[in-house]
Amino acid sequence: MSSPDPRSPSAGDRVALVFENPDGVGDREYSVDRLDALANGLAGTLEERGVRAADRVALMSSNRPEFVVAVQAVWRLGAAVVLLSPAWKRAEVEHALRITAPAHAIGDHPVLAELMPMLHLDEPIEPGMRPYRHPEPKADAVLVFSSGTTGMPKAVRHTHGSFAAAVRHWQGALALTGRDRIQITTPPSHILGLLNIVTALDAGAWMRLHRRFDLDRMLHHIQADGITVEMAVAPIALALADHPGLESYDLSSLRYIMWGATPVTPSVAETVTRRTGVGWVPAYGASELPVITCNPLDAPRLDSAGRAVPGVTLRAVSLETGKPVAPGEVGEIQARAESLMAGYLPDEATAGSFHDGWYRTGDVGRIDADGWLTLTDRFKEMIKVRGFQVAPAEVEGVLHGHPGIADCAVFGIPDEADGEVIIAAVTPQGPAPDSADLVAYVGERLAGYKRPSRVVFVPEIPRLPSGKVLRRMLKERYGRATDH
Repeated sequence: MSSPDPRSPSAGDRVALVFENPDGVGDREYSVDRLDALANGLAGTLEERGVRAADRVALMSSNRPEFVVAVQAVWRLGAAVVLLSPAWKRAEVEHALRITAPAHAIGDHPVLAELMPMLHLDEPIEPGMRPYRHPEPKADAVLVFSSGTTGMPKAVRHTHGSFAAAVRHWQGALALTGRDRIQITTPPSHILGLLNIVTALDAGAWMRLHRRFDLDRMLHHIQADGITVEMAVAPIALALADHPGLESYDLSSLRYIMWGATPVTPSVAETVTRRTGVGWVPAYGASELPVITCNPLDAPRLDSAGRAVPGVTLRAVSLETGKPVAPGEVGEIQARAESLMAGYLPDEATAGSFHDGWYRTGDVGRIDADGWLTLTDRFKEMIKVRGFQVAPAEVEGVLHGHPGIADCAVFGIPDEADGEVIIAAVTPQGPAPDSADLVAYVGERLAGYKRPSRVVFVPEIPRLPSGKVLRRMLKERYGRATDH
C-alpha cells in the first residue's frame, strides 16, 4: 500500500483484511487480490471524476474496509489523501478543507457531503484492473492533522517517500511478518491507525478492522483470531488492568502489547502482565514523525520510550540555549529522519518546528549514553488526550464565544486513564454559567475528546503583560486530580 512491489500470484488468495458483517453475524473477508481489484476499480471511478496526480482528495469515513480501498485508490492515481476525523464537527472540517484545499472528496460522513461534492463509500465499487505505477517519492501521499499552539489544527504533509520510510521503521520495530495477526481498534484517520493498516498490508500480516472500540470484543478476538500483536493506548491499558474477567480470556497468542501515545504507567502495565502473562513494549512517535523510538522486543523497559529506531537520529538540547546537552541531561527532544514530514499547512507553521535542520518534538526528556530515551514533560502547551493533541487556544476560542464568559484559559493535567485531561478556568460575565452547560457547549462545536473534564470559576486569568496566560500558575492552583 505504501508503494509496495507487485505481489506474486500465489499470494493473491491470502486473506489480508477481515471485517464483521453489518448484522454482527460472521465476517467479510478480503483477499489481497480482492483489495487490489477494488482499489483499481475505485481508482478508475475517481479518475473519471477528474482526480489526477498531485490532486488532494478529502476522505472522511467511519471504520470500514472501503476506507482502506479508498486510500489505496487515491495513491494509485498519484494523488494525496486528506484524512478528516469522523469525530469532527462542521467548523473543524471547514477549517481543514480551507487550509488543504482538496479538489475532490470521498467518504460516508454527512458533514463532508454538505461542504463539497462527495463520492459516497456506500456506492458499489466495481473491481477493475490497471497497470501499477510507483508514485513519485517526493509527491504528497497523506495529510493528517496535528493541532498547533495557535489554535486550530495544522495539516501534516507526508510524502510517499517519508510515509513509506515510516512503514519500514514500524515493521522493523514490531518485527511484523506474514505470520502475524493484528486488529485495528485505533481510528484510521489518526496517524497510528493508518500506519498500522499500511504496515500490516505491506508485511503480509492478517488484519481485523473493527467498526468501533469495544474492550470485550477486542479481548474476544485476541483469543478467537489468535492475535499476535496488540496495540494499546493508556485508556485501553487501564481498562485491561481493571477488567474483572480478564483471566477468563486466553491471550497466550500475543507476542506482546505495544504501549504508545503517552508514557507508560508502570503499575497499570505490571498489573496486566501479572494477570495475563503478556509483556509490554513501549514506543514513541508523532504525526510529524510516526516512529521515533521503540523498546527492543527481547528486553523492553517500562521506564523508557526505548531507543531511536534505525533511520532516526535523536538529540536533546537545552531549553534555554538550544545547544545540545550531555547524555542524561534534560532537554527538548529533537530528531532527524527520512520518515519526517515534508512540512505543515499552512506553510508558515513549518519554520518554527525546526532548529538547525532538526525537528522539534516539543517533548522534554533525557537520552542516556546508551541511547535510551526517557520523556519527562511537554515543552509545548499542547494537551494530549488519549493520544490526540488538543490546542488550548482552540477550546478557549469556543469558550470565548459564550455570552456568560468574560475570560478563560485551558490547560491539561496528568491523568492515569487518558494521559491528560482538559481543565477550563473561567471568569464569568455576571452570574456563573452552569459547568455542565459549558462542557456541552464545547462538545457541540468540537470533537468529544476536546471537551473539558472540569470547569473551575476564577476571579481572573493570570497573564503576563503581553497577554500570555500563565498556565503553570493555573495548574498549581487548580490542577488537582479529577474523578471520572
